[in-house]
Amino acid sequence: MTALSAPRVRRSVERPRLSPLLRLLILTQLAFNIGFYAVLPFLSEHLGQAIGMAGWLVGFVLGLRTFSQQGLFVVGGALADRYGIRPVVLAGCALRIAGFTWLGHAEQTWSVIGAVLLIGFAAALFSPAVESEVARQAVLWEEESGGSRTRVLALFTVAGQAGAFVGPLLGALLLAVDFRTACLAGAGVFVLVLAGHAWLLPQRIPGRERVRAKGGLRALLRNRRFLALCCAYGAYLLAYNQLYLALPDEVERATGSQASLAWLFALSSLLVVTAQLPVTRWVGDRLALRRSMAVGLLLIAAGFAVVAVARPAGWSGTAGLVPAAGFVVLLTVGQMLVAPAARAWVPDLAEDGRLGLYTGALSSVSGLIVLVGSAATGSLLDAGLPSAVPWLALAAIPAAAVWLLPRRAT
Repeated sequence: MTALSAPRVRRSVERPRLSPLLRLLILTQLAFNIGFYAVLPFLSEHLGQAIGMAGWLVGFVLGLRTFSQQGLFVVGGALADRYGIRPVVLAGCALRIAGFTWLGHAEQTWSVIGAVLLIGFAAALFSPAVESEVARQAVLWEEESGGSRTRVLALFTVAGQAGAFVGPLLGALLLAVDFRTACLAGAGVFVLVLAGHAWLLPQRIPGRERVRAKGGLRALLRNRRFLALCCAYGAYLLAYNQLYLALPDEVERATGSQASLAWLFALSSLLVVTAQLPVTRWVGDRLALRRSMAVGLLLIAAGFAVVAVARPAGWSGTAGLVPAAGFVVLLTVGQMLVAPAARAWVPDLAEDGRLGLYTGALSSVSGLIVLVGSAATGSLLDAGLPSAVPWLALAAIPAAAVWLLPRRAT
């Protein structure tokens, strides 16, 4: 595959339309996130207040959810390479339905952890299957059109963020009943996704050859540039995970409740929906993949720094939400640069026929980083340190990740 080591020059050609399969997969991401984000933004408060977990345990459970999802992506990706995406996607949807239903009825710590693990593993099956096929189709579109594959992947991101915009609003409405209702609604969304994909997803996709699992992991572990990308992406994901841990804590401090949290999530999603494609188009014509990721990571670091600078002032009420909103905006813009570039980079680093494995490994390594980092972050936020210190420590993570990025594209 052709390396994207430099920005692309615009070409005045008529680009082909997206294939029906690619459109289905992009709509899949929209539906996935509607169901997921109807529940996840409110999980931290539910665990802390309804279940009564300590702050470190809430952080650990959230990290465990991410690890059981991201950490096991390598399994889902390898299964997709071996058996094709259809059975893996359908199995993942069925497990997500069971997990959300279980979570809605879980009242003890062990039961919550079991439900969270099932929810995460479900995504570890269907997400790498979908993402790897979208990346493969994006490369084919690039070869046909001469455009940048990041534009297709940006559209995939926009669909996901549109779902992340609708999901929290739906969840906030359902929480007027109770948390269980929100969980069951999320399960209902995945029932519809399961039925739709059983009908529409092809049994066999042209050009996607099934490969044996043996030997792929050994070559992956020797690929230093790919592992460096995984570590940098993991630092980004740990920073992004603070939307569910540090941000609720900041909103609670500023306003005395988490009622404004749904609107901050909506702000993030609205920014991606409206600005992702223009930003990707502008960046794709000017910045190579490495530089795009570096700028994005530094913007994310700046978002944490905004809250750190404002914390000593102790603003509350509406004024207290301004630093949180600044954090969300900078984190979101950074995400717009980092996420599509990282996904676009993977096909250049992956072994032929194992794009699912490499796509999954990207998330697995980052999931391990989030598992360790989230527990540490939860303890950091509860440690009683000067108010700016935890946010400065969080800012250092994406800033340091810039130095981990591979120096060459392939």
